[in-house]
Amino acid sequence: MDERMNIGKRFPTRIGGGLVVMVGALTLSACATKHVHEEPIIEQGDRVDDGSAAVYEAQQRAEARRRQAADQQDIEAEALATCKGEVCDAVVRNEVWIGMNETQVLAATGTTEDAWNVRRAGGSTVMTPRDAAMVPSDAVGAVAMVQLAGGNVSRYGYQERQGVRLVSNPDMATTEGRAAETAEALLREGDELAAAGRLDAALDRYDRASILAPEDPLIDYRIASVLDKALRPYEARIQYELFLHRLDLEEIEARGDANAKLAEAIALAQQRLVVLERSR
Repeated sequence: MDERMNIGKRFPTRIGGGLVVMVGALTLSACATKHVHEEPIIEQGDRVDDGSAAVYEAQQRAEARRRQAADQQDIEAEALATCKGEVCDAVVRNEVWIGMNETQVLAATGTTEDAWNVRRAGGSTVMTPRDAAMVPSDAVGAVAMVQLAGGNVSRYGYQERQGVRLVSNPDMATTEGRAAETAEALLREGDELAAAGRLDAALDRYDRASILAPEDPLIDYRIASVLDKALRPYEARIQYELFLHRLDLEEIEARGDANAKLAEAIALAQQRLVVLERSR
């Protein structure tokens, strides 16, 4: 019995010692430093970029802008020193104008010669944008072309949604002149769309033109004709009546005799009204 007790005392002692050893080993394993291989940010002997290249480029850009601003100030001063009347007013409001010289065009558009391709032939000079992605602009819009004759602007064009709108006299540069030119462009576009059978698109152009040129009765006729072709008889009848009612009988006769196109439109409108009335 004493022997068994002695064995029992010795056996737990060995097990306990084993447990202590295992726990200690696990503790040391958990606390051990893990080594992860990472690529070095820089190698020995490499030099860190101090940003001097970026700083230099920024300084160069700033200097280029400063020179351009100085050039534009010189251009504007020269333009104002050599202008008179309406041309001076146009330079001040940054708008290209008939009669300007080349320097005044640069001042009105806030550009230098670098912004333009310039063709010269005899007494004619044509200025067009050097970069299609950076078209020079004045207070009105993007300037697509400027032509000078004898050193002064004879005509110029704006790049607009309907194409290039040309200005060849001061009246065309007024708000009314611009509206009339835009209306004409819309009418041409509408006629082409109507001829191609794109009636909804044609109607859109005619409606927009009627806002810009409300005194033109032929726009009402165009609208009526398109509505008629689009099988919208009620709207077409109203538009035909509007067209005819805007002209009294005496004016119809007078303008009809002088304008064959208007006379034809009047006759066709009257015929279509009869047909549409019968189909109601």
